[in-house]
Amino acid sequence: MALRITEECINCDVCEPQCPNNAIYMGAEIYEIEPAKCTECVGHFDEPQCQVVCPVECIVFDLDHPEDHDQLMAKYKALTA
Repeated sequence: MALRITEECINCDVCEPQCPNNAIYMGAEIYEIEPAKCTECVGHFDEPQCQVVCPVECIVFDLDHPEDHDQLMAKYKALTA
């Protein structure tokens, strides 16, 4: 499933450059993640890099966008084709 950034975001700017799919962007008040581009880093890394670097642990699974590993891999392949 895609990830999302919660209201606890402190706009520290460390997650955005870590996203290999350019899914993270500055929203109206905090960073946001475009679900259509988020693969949880499947195809690139073993774990979501934004979660690894987030100092306040405000990046969580987006329950509104459930996807299994195969779906995330298919999205990765479509994005990198």
